[in-house]
Amino acid sequence: MRILVLADEESKYFWDHFEQSKLDGIDLILSCGDLKPEYLSFLATFAKVPILYVRGNHDDVYEERPPEGCICIEDNIYTYQGVRILGLGGSIRYKQGKNQYTQSEMRWRVRKLWWKLKRNKGFDILLTHAPAYHVNDGEDGPHEGFEAFVDLLEKYKPKCFIHGHVHMTYSRSHKRESVYKDTRVINGFEKYIFDF
Repeated sequence: MRILVLADEESKYFWDHFEQSKLDGIDLILSCGDLKPEYLSFLATFAKVPILYVRGNHDDVYEERPPEGCICIEDNIYTYQGVRILGLGGSIRYKQGKNQYTQSEMRWRVRKLWWKLKRNKGFDILLTHAPAYHVNDGEDGPHEGFEAFVDLLEKYKPKCFIHGHVHMTYSRSHKRESVYKDTRVINGFEKYIFDF
């Protein structure tokens, strides 16, 4: 399965210089958040595959104008072609905002998923906006990762963990791909295509 990941910054490759053929061979599109709803809606008009998304810390507008033709998987497990994808958007709380959470608030969100996790026997991909704590996160407060995500990775051992929030332009220490134990970690900044 070939997956296109989007996050944080609208890619000129798709937004300004779009050609239908650029989506050829893509089996699924995943958005890690902080993208204009119009951008995702635009892609949805041309994509022949689902676009799944979680909200970023700058996506308060999604409440009034959600991306059309896309599927929000916040606090849910969405199965596509046998692949189970768990979605948890938002970032660490560093100011007022609807899509910002304390460490304990994110732990509570994860705890409430116990039945979905049990019924689905875990998940294959963890799709979030923020990174996990000390797994490709930032050293500054607003880009700190969530401890609850580390717990999910350690307990369920998904094949992939895909996040945004820490832009590749922020620091050379932010890697596009890394590994945490048995899980492939992907920073979805702007655009990235990988084979699952």
